[in-house]
Amino acid sequence: MINIITTEIYRTQFTKEGKTSSIETYKDILGYEGHYQISNLGNIKSLKRNCENVLSPSVDNTKGYYRICLYKKGKRKSYYVHQLVAIAFLNHVPNGNGLVVDHINNDKSNNKEDNLQIISNRENLSKDKWRHNPSSSYIGVSLHLLKKKWESRIEVNGTSHHLGSFKKEYEAGLEYYMALKHINNHSNLEDFNFKPKRKGKFVHIGKTQLEMNFC
Repeated sequence: MINIITTEIYRTQFTKEGKTSSIETYKDILGYEGHYQISNLGNIKSLKRNCENVLSPSVDNTKGYYRICLYKKGKRKSYYVHQLVAIAFLNHVPNGNGLVVDHINNDKSNNKEDNLQIISNRENLSKDKWRHNPSSSYIGVSLHLLKKKWESRIEVNGTSHHLGSFKKEYEAGLEYYMALKHINNHSNLEDFNFKPKRKGKFVHIGKTQLEMNFC
């Protein structure tokens, strides 16, 4: 059995409303017990050589997340800070695209426990759809003003995939729905029958049914 070591310290924070005090709690990082700890505020410290040092994470230029490199037995491995916080404080168990760690306020630099939540991949893909795509009532759809067509896009593991351009908003929404269904079944877009491969053939589903599937 692994003994989880928890350390609590008082940290003073300054906000727009003034000075507030909160408790910063540290826990051992799973797999690195006795070597590294992470706090509910997203800070990571090294315990090596009987000296506690707070480490500085780097930013993944591809996805924008904060990450940290941890060492064990001469081997280095990189981790996302928000993932480590979720594992330690939200009992998150990474399982591919099933459940993901989401930044509630969409600020990837804020890795505090209270800004993270565990949601399904579908919820994450559709989160804040009105803020990102105010031109459409469908998730993953936006109006291309120059082309005067509806664009359908979906994001998988931080990579955006263009699903096609459509004359009708409803058809763009349907394309997103088909791609999302494929992801839920296969965890990726490999072997997905993209629009250009279908040679004009279009699978039909009732508009009301499509809107219900997005709810």
